[in-house]
Amino acid sequence: MKLKKHTGQTALITGATRGIGLELARCCANDGYDVILVARHEDALQLIARELEFVFDINATIIPMDLMEPDSATRIYDIVKSKALEVDVLINDAGQGVWGPFCATDWDDEARILQLNVLSPTLLTKLFLLDMVTRNSGKILNVSSIAAKSSTPFMAVYGATKAYLYNFTQALISELKDTDVTITALLPGPTKTQFFRKARAQHTVVCKEMDLADPARVAFDGYQAMQAGESKIISGWSNKLQIAVGNLMSDQQFAELARKQHETSKNVKQF
Repeated sequence: MKLKKHTGQTALITGATRGIGLELARCCANDGYDVILVARHEDALQLIARELEFVFDINATIIPMDLMEPDSATRIYDIVKSKALEVDVLINDAGQGVWGPFCATDWDDEARILQLNVLSPTLLTKLFLLDMVTRNSGKILNVSSIAAKSSTPFMAVYGATKAYLYNFTQALISELKDTDVTITALLPGPTKTQFFRKARAQHTVVCKEMDLADPARVAFDGYQAMQAGESKIISGWSNKLQIAVGNLMSDQQFAELARKQHETSKNVKQF
């Protein structure tokens, strides 16, 4: 018989069917949170919901939603309210990038990324944060990236969105210092997820030649930091080292380092 360790609280996770988002959902369920899972594909959401309910004996609600749509955050909030659910933990994980020189990339792709990486998590934070502040309890985890700490040539828009999310989080920490609501930024490095395929960056040095982190390890680091109310967590010692070295460089020198990582790998076969 499974032992139930229900917290009586609910966590909402975006990007919950794959990668870091899925692992964060598992972290929450393992600690006894009911979960609200948000992602684009209903079939995948249903499979994950059944898994979490069976393994962890919690309640899982699914909200199929494309966060690249301008009204998606408001619709999610309205659905949560219509179900009389209260969100105690908000995890903004959903995000995407597009690889290529900025002059050559497609604006429509980048506009959708700006919606997904910036506008949707900002509005979700605004909507659910007001409820948290009203009851003076709650936690938010925003999944940023080590790309937030430098510019990222060939992924200029993606890096800028993650810098926005990181600085947005740090500003809110200051605003919330007299409350019991906490907000944390998770800064992963390159991770073994679908990110590079979706960004059309499978050919890059960072994808082909660097060690990619385990998403379960990254999620655990972020989850623990969120629960402790930390302002940020850089996941992985090599990423901590890269940021420390970058702090000793000029912005342009750090950008050149990032450029080398995002160039085409020599290990990519040429046809």
